[in-house]
Amino acid sequence: MPAPLPITFCAASAADGHALAELRVESMRESLQRIGRFDPVRARERFLSAFCPEHTRHIEFDGERIGFVVVKPHGQGLLLDHLYVHPLYQNKGVGTAVLAQVFAEADAAGLQMRVGALRGSDSNRFYARHGFVQVEQGEFDNYYVRVGKNAL
Repeated sequence: MPAPLPITFCAASAADGHALAELRVESMRESLQRIGRFDPVRARERFLSAFCPEHTRHIEFDGERIGFVVVKPHGQGLLLDHLYVHPLYQNKGVGTAVLAQVFAEADAAGLQMRVGALRGSDSNRFYARHGFVQVEQGEFDNYYVRVGKNAL
């Protein structure tokens, strides 16, 4: 794997919702088309209906937004609700770098992290490779948990 790109994060605002929904659609397009579940209208609507700018950060490289991550409080831990990287920047270590930062924050707070991934999506292998353990399977999604180093 190539060295991760030097990324930075910046806070999202309510005005970013539609642009992030478009980025989500582009990021998911190939994976969803492969399993026959690509519906861009539904993907946009689903994201916008639950968009929480206060939990959303842009992922930037060289001043350009290349993705975003959403981490929300969830029970006694955190929910990695979204992690999307533009297709031009996928498979370049960006997701790994984002997870490293998110994990460091969760570990510092002593919190476990939960994530869901569409069944059949490449993201399942990605999350398993990074220490998430599958704990549940829904109709369309697999659910994973990562217990942090300092989790209670």
